[in-house]
Amino acid sequence: MASQDWFDKDFYKTLGVSKDVSEADLKKTYRKLARKYHPDSNQGDAAAEAKFKEVSEAYSVLSDSEQRAEYDQIRAMGAGNARFTAGGQGAGGFEDVFSRFGQRGGRQDPQDFEDIFSMFGGQGGFGSGRFGQSTGGFRGYGGPTRGADVTARTTIDFVTATKGETITLQGEDGKPFKVKIPAGVSDGQKIRLRGRGRPSPDGGETGDIVVQVAVRPHPVFTRDGLNLRVVVPVTFTEAALGATIEVPTLGGDPVKLRVAPGTPSGRVLRVKGRGVETAKGTGDLLAEVQVAVPSHLDDDAREALQRFHDLEPKENPRADLMSKARG
Repeated sequence: MASQDWFDKDFYKTLGVSKDVSEADLKKTYRKLARKYHPDSNQGDAAAEAKFKEVSEAYSVLSDSEQRAEYDQIRAMGAGNARFTAGGQGAGGFEDVFSRFGQRGGRQDPQDFEDIFSMFGGQGGFGSGRFGQSTGGFRGYGGPTRGADVTARTTIDFVTATKGETITLQGEDGKPFKVKIPAGVSDGQKIRLRGRGRPSPDGGETGDIVVQVAVRPHPVFTRDGLNLRVVVPVTFTEAALGATIEVPTLGGDPVKLRVAPGTPSGRVLRVKGRGVETAKGTGDLLAEVQVAVPSHLDDDAREALQRFHDLEPKENPRADLMSKARG
């Protein structure tokens, strides 16, 4: 859509929100309307399809802080003022924003809005300069316009994010294409596919596909840069007397670690080279010892523990804490 059309379109009215609507409320309202008018739920209803596109167009502008600011400025100029012909991104109109990228091996539900690829192209109009665009400006000024980027979200599992993998996604045109997930990709990280976005309307550079990756948590491991962390419970006697224990690794065989006598909770044992392996380096596995206190004791165990209590050194482990607290 060319920016000149913004004079005539009230996106706030289209979505039924006020001009000071928050980002959260804007998103909530859009999802409600998208569910109501989505073509999948209104087969053969041309009016619903048209309304869906209007809602999608309005949200694509208002959800982008830069475009929203430009829109508000242009609308403030009022109808009848000078208009500019924009050869900007997305000048050919907005496609169905629910053209979804599906991960290999299944399909996505139309209601699964968190994993839907948001196919919002940029708009031409006014850019970061006073009358131009950072990507080339309006027609006749500043050269050809760069094609719109296509933004997307996809969710991968923890192992895929750590080890890396090539996955297959589905594009706006319905054709599958491959995306290489690099080893060590982080939750929220963006992967840019150069020249895979929308074409320029006037012979300029093609836009990109920008994939934002969400990583599902692992039930055992967490990331710490290139290191992997795991909490390993040990018994009181193992911590007090020392022991050799097994520790899991991500996607590999367990490793054996020596717990030294008198090991406290919170001590970290390091296993070299068993973390995240990337081109930039390889991390370690950090095993944090956690002393497990038994919740049920039979009479013999309680009696034995009481005898130990009578024999243990009469030291107060909190004495240093109290001293430091008093300053």
